Amino acid sequence: MTTPTRAVVLGGGWAGMLTAHVLARHLESVTVVERDVLPDGPHHRKGQPQARHVHILWSSGAGIVEKLLPGTADRLVAAGARRIGWHRDLVTLTASGWQYRFPATTYTMMCTRPLLDWVVRDAILAGGRIEVRQGTEVVDLVGDRTRVTGVRVRDADGGDPGVLEADLVVDATGRASRLGRWLADLGMPAVEQDLVDAGVGYATRMFKAPEGATGAFPAVMVAADHRTRHPGRFGVVYPQEGGRWLVTLTSTRGAALPTQEDEFTGFAKMLRHSIISDLIGAAEPISPIFSSHSGTNQRLYPERMPHWPEGLLVIGDSLAAFNPVYGHGMSAAARAAEALDAKLAADALGSGGTREVQRALGEVVDDPWIMAGLKDIQYVNCRIRTGDPRLTDPDTPERLRFADFVADLSIRSPKVSEVATNVLSLNTPQQALGDSRFLSLLRTDTRYPELTEPPFRPGELEMVGLKPSGIAAHGVLDGPD
Repeated sequence: MTTPTRAVVLGGGWAGMLTAHVLARHLESVTVVERDVLPDGPHHRKGQPQARHVHILWSSGAGIVEKLLPGTADRLVAAGARRIGWHRDLVTLTASGWQYRFPATTYTMMCTRPLLDWVVRDAILAGGRIEVRQGTEVVDLVGDRTRVTGVRVRDADGGDPGVLEADLVVDATGRASRLGRWLADLGMPAVEQDLVDAGVGYATRMFKAPEGATGAFPAVMVAADHRTRHPGRFGVVYPQEGGRWLVTLTSTRGAALPTQEDEFTGFAKMLRHSIISDLIGAAEPISPIFSSHSGTNQRLYPERMPHWPEGLLVIGDSLAAFNPVYGHGMSAAARAAEALDAKLAADALGSGGTREVQRALGEVVDDPWIMAGLKDIQYVNCRIRTGDPRLTDPDTPERLRFADFVADLSIRSPKVSEVATNVLSLNTPQQALGDSRFLSLLRTDTRYPELTEPPFRPGELEMVGLKPSGIAAHGVLDGPD
């Protein structure tokens, strides 16, 4: 195949739009096929039920989006998004205990998923170089096992299918991708897939934040402790645009997910600390409870196939999807778009180049895959189907003990915390946790006393009408961004 000039991207979500934007920088024609009719504003849509739950965009992904679409961060903040310095603007109970609020060395953008999607989509489509076929579903791929030459589509409401010809087809349809069926229709075997399924479920409700707590009140998170060997229960209160809080309660297999109002508050009371329950009691609920069970870590390996058709790429959640509690999905998609941009600039999609580009996309998702996998296999009742030796070999228990040791230190050692947070946010490769500098920090970094209470600043709890414990907020160590 010569260098492509026409591309079709399947899926108009976050990954699909970023991919289309990158392709439009290099190709003559880009068409996005989307089953939904995309909303003209920050609104929910039928094909994205997971958007009801909390989402964060780590600084690694936000930085890439800013390079591709300058001014995005300012537009998000102007629309009400919060830039949360990690850990400065976050109160966190980790599995190891309360996290000190060290000076921020990285950040996340916090707002609703529809706002994130809309701000980015609006900027991308404003260029006028991308055609969007809305209300259109994919029937199958056109071509054969050696080369894909387009895609067959039809109106989502029915009708006769038609063909969109393309030199390059990119599957960005997400967790619901029908890639396996499409490939089978071309006479190809199933793609190797790994699964790590802790049975994660989510229940989310929107609240109106108390008066006075809409701008400076921190994000709050209470995590499960996997070492108890009981099903995990998590809770977060994350600030959103419009003076609102989004509260998501999370369970692993064996802990019932709340679906009713009394169950929602009851579940919050069962967390390892009462702070989430206290905050819910201080706020006004303004939405129903939305639930889902879409937290399985799943990964495909197209690059390992004996034969892979030229002109076909897989990206975003179609390639690798992670437990959303770690917030890696959107940043991983942005990193994949960046990798694709670099490959296109190097003309890597020339003759025989599809596999090389797909391999690069696989490398991008490896760090978030192994971080999520190693974490989730520690929860009871986790179901694992993987050939990844890092998750199954005899050294895995030792690897997990080291991860727990790092976690125990990072909540109260500032330099250890900085490195660990940079890895978690995908700003630094995971291999940094094994280099000599970091191993030295584990021995020499300052170790503050363990905290026994959540580290709120003076006056923060009063913002929401709660009384402080009376214990000084010695866990708040302010400093510059």
